Order: sequence, then C-alpha cells, then structure tokens
Amino acid sequence: MNEFRVDGKVAFISGGARGLGAATAATLAAGGAKVVIGDLLDEVGKKTAASLGDAMFVHLDVTKEADWEAAIAATVKRFGGLDIVVNNAGVETTSLLENCTLEDFNLTMNVNVTGVFLGVKHAIRAMKPGGIAGRGGSIVNISSVAGLKGNFALGAYCTSKGGARLLTKAAAIECAKLNYGIRVNSVHPGMVNTDMGDKVLKDFLKLGLVPDVETATAAFEAAHPLGRGRPQDIANGVYYLASDAACWITGTELVIDGGFAVA
Repeated sequence: MNEFRVDGKVAFISGGARGLGAATAATLAAGGAKVVIGDLLDEVGKKTAASLGDAMFVHLDVTKEADWEAAIAATVKRFGGLDIVVNNAGVETTSLLENCTLEDFNLTMNVNVTGVFLGVKHAIRAMKPGGIAGRGGSIVNISSVAGLKGNFALGAYCTSKGGARLLTKAAAIECAKLNYGIRVNSVHPGMVNTDMGDKVLKDFLKLGLVPDVETATAAFEAAHPLGRGRPQDIANGVYYLASDAACWITGTELVIDGGFAVA
C-alpha cells in the first residue's frame, strides 16, 4: 500500500485556496506531500496553506506566464523539488450561446485553457530530465463532465473543458515519447457542492431558465444518479492519479460524476 502514499513528494495546486483545490491540497498533505497553493485569493489562500502545516501560498494569476515561472521557482526553492502539479483553477460562464459576450467567452478560455496550458508547460519544464526539479512527476488537469458532452447554457464552459481534455492527451503522449517520466491525466467532475456549483444553479435562475433555485437543485441532483458530489470525492481521484499507484496511467480521463455522464 506504500504506492498509495505521497510521502516526500512536492505538490503544487492552482486555484487551491478553496473548493476542490483546497480539498485536494488537504488530501495530498494528509498523504505526506509538501503542498504549495497558488491562487488569486491571497488572504483565503494564506489561511488554507496555514491550516495544512508545512505548506506555502503563492500569488498566481494562471493566465500570466510570469506568475507561473515565479510560482514554480518558489516551490522548488522552498521544498527542493516538484512532483505533482494540479491545474485546478477555473471559471464558469452560464449563458445561451446567442447571448454569450465575446468578453465572457474569452475569459473562460483564458483561465480554463490558457491557464492549464501554462501550468502544463512550466510543470514539464521543471519536471523533465535536466529541469530544475528533474525527477519526473504527475500532472493532473481538472476538466469536467462538461468537457465530455454538451450541456445546455454552458457552451463556453464546455468548449474550454473539452480543450483542457485534449490538451491533457497531447501532453501525455509527448511526455511519454520523450521519456520525460511525466504522466498527464485529466479529472472530470460532475456537479459538486462548491461555490462554483452553487453559482451555476443561481445563474440558471437569473437567466430565467428555471422558476426557482429549488427546481434547479432538484434537476441537477436528478441528473446525478448517486446525487451531487463532495469536494473530497474529486480530491480522492486526484490523489490517486498523483500517487505512484497510478504509475502506468497517462493520457486518461477519470470521470467522477455520480453517474451523470452515463445517465
């Protein structure tokens, strides 16, 4: 069972201040990893890092390459390596396509695709042989079930998460063929009890797509045969892919959705 531990590994989680990211950070720390949280939410992120013991927070705008370079360098300097990168930061846009502004569409793509691209790019540079960490590792990109199938009023979000899914596969095959010792996988959550999940419900109400939040909640829960998930459910899947127990897994998509994708 030692392969399921992450003792001695160094993990970086973008968007780790709250929600899925915070749950993932806590789970990795409990498994023995040294954790670094990157986020725009400085105060919340600092408190989350402080709650994990020997952890660190760095300010990170995932759309800015200089921020990524500084964050990865600070991680390696503090803990002496980099073994796990979780590209978790993301935003959600709820809108009918005909009404979606270009500004909202571009923001969704910039955070959910460009942000993941930059995280993958600089993780590879650090982890590959000759990099500043140089011992290989695991990259886990948080996509969504919305990256697997179309969803009503979530066109921009679906597009971005589908992009993250295929970026994952492209990175996985590159790293494998170049013998970098880096695995790259994606996780696809369904509706989870987080601030972002609640925002989707409220947005449907604002758009007049449902009569009330209760109706929206009932509809989303009915779409998940096992009910809505917890942040911990997603964190457990990320932890597995980050551990050596998943050493023969790359380029795959781990769907954690309570049955939504097959219902």
